[in-house]
Amino acid sequence: MAKKSIIARNDKRERLVALYAERREQMKNDGRWEDLDKLPRNSSKVRLRNRCQLTGRPRGYVRDFGICRNQLREMALYGKIPGMKKASW
Repeated sequence: MAKKSIIARNDKRERLVALYAERREQMKNDGRWEDLDKLPRNSSKVRLRNRCQLTGRPRGYVRDFGICRNQLREMALYGKIPGMKKASW
């Protein structure tokens, strides 16, 4: 499990991105690059990191489910994901 402070930092970035999204888009369309530089850096969408919803793990993220590969495998084994089961042959 990731540190709580790292997860909280990413959540704060998500809130800032949502707050400044329209403003940033408008400034980009108008070409006001100097004004864009004055906005908080964490309001940029590229600073977000995809993290597992359950553990906060940043690596091995499966976008379709929003969880990491470890949790995906565990949930599939226990039958918690409808229609998915571990392959065996």
